[in-house]
Amino acid sequence: MREKQTYNVIWFRNDLRVFDNYSIEKACKENHPILAVYCFDPRHFETTKFGFKKTEKYKAQFLIETVQNLQKNLKEKLNISLLVFYDYPESVFPKLSEKYHFQQLFLQKEWTQEEVEVQKNVHYHLPEVEFIETYDQFLFHPEDIPYESFQNIPEVYTQFRKKAEYHVNVRPPANLPQPQPEEYLVEHTTQVPKLKDLGLEEVEKDSRSAFPFHGGEEEADRRIQHYFWDTCKLQHYKETRNGLLGPDYSSKLSAWLANGSISARKIYWEVKKFEKQVVKNDSTYWLIFELIWRDYFKYISLKHGNKIFQLGGILKKDLDWNQDEETLQNWINGETEEPFVNANMKEIAATGFMSNRGRQNINSFWAKELKQDWRIGAAYLESMLIDYDVHSNWGNWMYNSGVGNDPRDRKFNIQSQAKRYDPDQKYQQTWLGGQKELF
Repeated sequence: MREKQTYNVIWFRNDLRVFDNYSIEKACKENHPILAVYCFDPRHFETTKFGFKKTEKYKAQFLIETVQNLQKNLKEKLNISLLVFYDYPESVFPKLSEKYHFQQLFLQKEWTQEEVEVQKNVHYHLPEVEFIETYDQFLFHPEDIPYESFQNIPEVYTQFRKKAEYHVNVRPPANLPQPQPEEYLVEHTTQVPKLKDLGLEEVEKDSRSAFPFHGGEEEADRRIQHYFWDTCKLQHYKETRNGLLGPDYSSKLSAWLANGSISARKIYWEVKKFEKQVVKNDSTYWLIFELIWRDYFKYISLKHGNKIFQLGGILKKDLDWNQDEETLQNWINGETEEPFVNANMKEIAATGFMSNRGRQNINSFWAKELKQDWRIGAAYLESMLIDYDVHSNWGNWMYNSGVGNDPRDRKFNIQSQAKRYDPDQKYQQTWLGGQKELF
């Protein structure tokens, strides 16, 4: 009887793809049917101590679309059933184990506190199950970097980048395994929740959005096809990446990277293919440069642990920070004295996205002009950003707030930044000049 069949389980979290997924590759090498699980953890939709929902509607909608696409791809390409729950993982897995006998559980290695605590709770309820963890969110695999331990990671990005570039070969992507027999699909119907199920409002698409994309691995592939091959805009990335308007000033791959619906390795090897077939220049290198930045913040998180969430940051600086509610609301609503900041804040409120240039400016203004608790700003972007990544978000906020990895402790001149990057004020007029247009 099927109830007594032994299964290996893949627990999906921020690795929501079938291609280049080492947990899938490893699970498929074992001699058991495979079952996949994804949990919309209710904790991810609660209000945090900073007063924001941990996940707002834009990020949640992108996640819903991603999980739907993962469920489809797993079934069609690998004959693997993805069971989806809106429940706590430590509640879901023990119940499932009553119906399906678990042998091994495959998952991506996480190390930030919340993820580790949840995993410990699941493990507590499944003491007989072997957990197989894999570092699978890096460009440079942790086993390959030229440092004896994470504690030896330098505090300056350039030092890390130069040494890693010289010593590390990026691993090839994991292959897509052969599908398991169709009879291994399980008859256990689950539904991907809707926004209203998560306590969130529906998303209204804004025609001004620089991120008009949907979630899912197939959408990530379409984006690469468009940005790399159909338009060849990758060859101009370095010149355009500080843009503010439109979908094509940058690759926009960060959202799919953030929830793991595409891997950094896949992007890297696609860039290398582009360099061979089209052109190799500063722009193609610069996209890899940014992938290394993403890696770097993950290694800083591995090195420093919870310091990345603490007021003093990794530098343990004892600075005077304020927490003023009126100042916060003015910043969120785009009602500060700086029009360039206001335009960016209105963009993220209406779309869940903001350019890299905008993020640095609104961060610097919040932390260094207004001298407000930088963690509140980081928590707001955690809530709002479609492409939120715990390590990049908190690492960048530390960096721009003077408590992280910026050796020069820079402070942005907002007005000169606006003149440089929005000289004709087109961006500011777009977001400050009138009513939004919906489609």
